[in-house]
Formats: sequence, C-alpha cells, structure tokens
Amino acid sequence: MSTLPSKAKVVIIGGGIHGLSTAWKLSETYKNPGDIVVLEKKDTAAGASGIACGVVRNNYFQPAMRELMAHSVEVWESDPKAFKYNAVGYMQISPEIMHEDVASIYNQQKAIGYDSEFIEGEKDCDKYMKGIFDDWQAKGITSVLHEKKGGYAFNKDSIKALEKKANANGVNVHKGVKVTGFKKGSNSNAVTGVITDQGTIDCDQVVVGAGPWVRDFWNMLELPKTTDIKGKDGKMHQVDMWTYWFLQEGVLGVDADYLRTNEGKQPPVIHVDTDAPLYSDKDKKLITDKLWGIYYKPDIEGLGVQGGTSPYIVQKHFDKVNVDPYGLDSPEYQTTDEFADMWSSALAHCQKRFEGKSNLYRKGPSGGLGCLTPDSFPIFDRFLENVYMIADANHGYKMLGVGHLVAQEILGQESTLLKPFRFNRYAKGELHPTSNSPFPWS
Repeated sequence: MSTLPSKAKVVIIGGGIHGLSTAWKLSETYKNPGDIVVLEKKDTAAGASGIACGVVRNNYFQPAMRELMAHSVEVWESDPKAFKYNAVGYMQISPEIMHEDVASIYNQQKAIGYDSEFIEGEKDCDKYMKGIFDDWQAKGITSVLHEKKGGYAFNKDSIKALEKKANANGVNVHKGVKVTGFKKGSNSNAVTGVITDQGTIDCDQVVVGAGPWVRDFWNMLELPKTTDIKGKDGKMHQVDMWTYWFLQEGVLGVDADYLRTNEGKQPPVIHVDTDAPLYSDKDKKLITDKLWGIYYKPDIEGLGVQGGTSPYIVQKHFDKVNVDPYGLDSPEYQTTDEFADMWSSALAHCQKRFEGKSNLYRKGPSGGLGCLTPDSFPIFDRFLENVYMIADANHGYKMLGVGHLVAQEILGQESTLLKPFRFNRYAKGELHPTSNSPFPWS
C-alpha cells in the first residue's frame, strides 16, 4: 500500500469508469506525478463498473444522451484491444406502442451520422430477425432499430486498462483508502482537502465519480437532500434528490457460443420490448400481459448468455438504503426466483433455442444498485466552487467518454455535450423527454 501524499492538484474519488477515465484524460495535461490522485476504498472495478453487463449503445430517446453516447462510442473504438471492446452492434426491437419513439431515435441518429438501420412493419421485422437468427419467434414486433456500432466490453478488463493508461501518465491510484469527509476554506465553500482514514490530502479540485455511493459524498458535502423541479404546470415541486433502483440481471448457463448468428458470428446485443403476453417456460402460466422488456448478449466470462430486465425501485428513503456490501455480496439485494422465471421465459419467447432451458439459470456477476437522480438522467456539474460531481444515474459503464469531457471542463473548457445535464435543469423545468419504454433511462 503506497503512502498518501499530503497534497495534490486534483483528487478523484472512485476507481470505476468515470474516475479512471477522468484521471487518464487529465493526466495528458498534468504531467507531474502527484498532480492527480485517485482514491478507491477497495479496488479498481470493485463496484458498479466491475459488475456491469458491459453493454455499449446509442439507443436513447433523449437527443442529449444520444449525442453524448455517440462521443463515448468513439472513445471505445479508439482502443478496442485494450478495452476488450466487441463492436458487434445493438438492436432495439419494439412493439407498435414504441414505434414512434424508436423512429425518432433513428431519424436523430441519421442526423448525427450514427450508422444504423431501421426496419418497420411486423412482416419485415420478422423476416429481418430470422435473417440473423433462424429460430426467432417473438410476436407483435413492428420496429427494429439495428445500430451497427456499439456492442459490449469486458468490464473489469476495460477498467484495468484505464488504470494502466492513467498509471503510465503518472497518476497515483491509491486502493483501500476510505474517504470520510472534506475540509473547507475559511472564507468560501470551496473544498481545500479530502479527509481519509489514512490522512488528509490538501487539493485544488475534487472529482466525485462514485456511482451508487454518490449519495454518501453528497451528504458529506452537505448538499440538499431534496430539489425543486419546475413542472409543466409552472409550479415548483419538491422531490427527493435520490432514488435507489435494484438492477435485475443474471446468466443462462448454456454453451459460450450458443447465441451465434445464422452465419456463425458473434451476435449483436439484443434488447426486446414488447406487449405480447409472456408465459412461463416452466409451467406455461401467464407471467404478464403488460409491456415488458429484456436484454441479452454473450456472457463476458464465458458462462453462457447474460442479461436482465427492468429494474425496480427500492422502497426506502435513500438514506436508509445499504449500498454496502455491494452486488452479489449483498444479503439484501439479490435477484429472485420470479426474475429467473421471467427472464428465462422471455428468452424462450424470443428464440426457440431457449425453450426448456430455464433450469440452466444461474446468478452471475451482474446486477447491483443504481442511485438515480430525480429524472433518472445524469448530473455533470460543479458544486461548492471546486467539486465536480459525476452523478451518472446508472448509465455509467457505457459512458467511457465522459471522463474526457469532464477533464476538459476542469481545465476550463465547457462541454456542449455535458451542458444539458447541469443540476439547474430541475429548477428551470428543462427535463429530458421520456419514452414509452419500460426502462427508466431509455
């Protein structure tokens, strides 16, 4: 364990996708060892970034998110070998209720030059999907948006690659260090130091990229626990600052090549939303006749097919939610038998090869908690003069390019891509538009 320095120019809290990507890009400007310090309480990739499903996509109904993700995809493409990035594409497969939303996404992807293909009509959609998977059998699908870019990455490998890139530029990543508080200036609200269980580091700038632990640092900085949102009625509505969601993901233990296409290639990431009735693969009982959605892809650890479905809200005040222990180590937040039946049955609904395979379901290194903002979209903004907060609302892993943009802002160059995600959008009533998707962040 290396000794903490007494001072640094920038202290970054969090050894995940945002913290390390910010450190990497900042280190291209700050060349002196000790200028940039990263603090991680366990190990890099030990939190949300380490158990993410690893999907990289541009499929957002919100123009600002779509433009931001187009930038991140470019960063993924800049070093696919190091990031273990698989550019297999991404497919949004949808029913008629979502047709207009998905058509809008396609038109705006075209406008920014993002390579995708749009198929419309139930007959043509079925033909297109059978051209990829000859056992495709999902019913009621009237649109397919096939992003030719995007795909998925090996999450732990990509985080370790970021750490290596940052280290090569002189960044000190200190692991096993817990942040316990902050020092503030006597004549301002600015933070002058970061207090840890191993000493205090005086600094000029703090960056918080702590994923679902953002609540803890928000509280340490004594930022407000509620925020006012200007509604469409012109009135201000007070809401909680954070809401925790539990992410439901798992693995079907089939052969690693089980999901290959008709041509024997690695498949694109598949995301299906549908209002077709879903019946259990085990006992044929109705699971739901409401709108439901799933996503799936090859498992990054070779364990079969990995994916999940819509998350659910944790019905507790955000201060009462136990984020630690996290992921599969949590005794509180684990997927249920109901999820296993639903997701396995949904796979069988989509492709015949999965029929009778629900008994192969297993928990995998995925899931966890997400700490979502009032509108379920990220906040990228400066607080208390010199604290840059990356509150990603669980979009984080795929957003590899955010660190580059945050680094630019710290160096004095405002990012047009990050500007729509300022905290003041709530008071202004400038919320991001929402779609008919069953997922809160689509």
